Amino acid sequence: MTDTTIRPFRVEIPQAALDDLAARLDRTNWPAALPGAGDAYGISTDRVQALAGHWRNGFDWRAVEDRLNAHPQFVTEIDGDRVHFLHVRSSRPDATPLVLTHGWPGSVLEYLDVIAPLTEPTDPAAPAFHLVIPSLPGFAFSGPTRSAGWNRLRIASAWAELMNRLGYDSYGAVGNDVGSMISPELGRIDREHVRGVHVTQLFSFPSGDPAEFVGLSEADQAALAHLQWFYENKFSYNQVHSQQPQTLAFGLTDSPVGLLAWNAQLFDESLDADFVLANVALYWFTGTAASAIRLYWEDAHAGQAPAAPTTAPTAVAMFPGDFQSIRRFAERDHANIVRWTAYQTDVDGRGDVGGHYAAHQATDVLVSDVREFFASLA
Repeated sequence: MTDTTIRPFRVEIPQAALDDLAARLDRTNWPAALPGAGDAYGISTDRVQALAGHWRNGFDWRAVEDRLNAHPQFVTEIDGDRVHFLHVRSSRPDATPLVLTHGWPGSVLEYLDVIAPLTEPTDPAAPAFHLVIPSLPGFAFSGPTRSAGWNRLRIASAWAELMNRLGYDSYGAVGNDVGSMISPELGRIDREHVRGVHVTQLFSFPSGDPAEFVGLSEADQAALAHLQWFYENKFSYNQVHSQQPQTLAFGLTDSPVGLLAWNAQLFDESLDADFVLANVALYWFTGTAASAIRLYWEDAHAGQAPAAPTTAPTAVAMFPGDFQSIRRFAERDHANIVRWTAYQTDVDGRGDVGGHYAAHQATDVLVSDVREFFASLA
């Protein structure tokens, strides 16, 4: 019988693990690199060496632990595996429950900056939210997983069970990256209880019908060109994860610098080093490099995806430098898109509003977008 108990959890990485990491960093065998090659062959040696040096001599893991432990955390078993999650309730009786889902190579750390403004807004007229922020199965303290099959559909079902177990009859779903794939599926699987879905990407692509390209705007054509560039220059991780994750996992699990280089290639260079290293360290200390990347294999081998479009009210907030969704394709897969916002590099004079990790890079902009969307549904 499945144990449905929800148990309190604290992050407490043993000092011996920190000491072992330091020793491994000191013994790094650096690969040969061509002079002046930069990132032409992949992530540059200069960048990895700078990050590794900070990891060894400047990064404070205990500060990351303190930030996580400042919030209520729990673990529970769902569908045979452990799920770790933050559960931060607002003091407001009118608060709306939200489940926030991260992606790879991110973690629950993506959402730490939005907790305070979403749960306890300084403006009493602003909407407030109860937040449930789970670690994906196989990621960090939700791993390593013990069973196969953890694709986005199974995760969506697990989130529906988690929200039901927490006593939430009505809630919203928010996602980024892989979370932007899971959240719409959660709206499909648990439509009776999901108020709305807010994501930073809608991964809908051309079907191959030439008619789909007729009359595309210049912005949509630019988005397609960016997608083509990403496919040609940055998509290798998806291919390997989808085909041979275990082969790659030996290097990622044995070498902290190997893990750093592989994961950091998907973190914008504009991101602060401590944010990048905190996410990488979370994978390292929990031994979940292998189980995390298996998600791509599971999704690639999940069989036929649901054919009918999703129907939950859906909002997309896109940020500069990130994947730009194309509404024509998205509306084929999602029948109830009610909000579509493409943020530029400057919003109301606030400067750069960030890229793929908007919850960290553009916290106030994302928080405002989430508030406005769910307020419109009320």
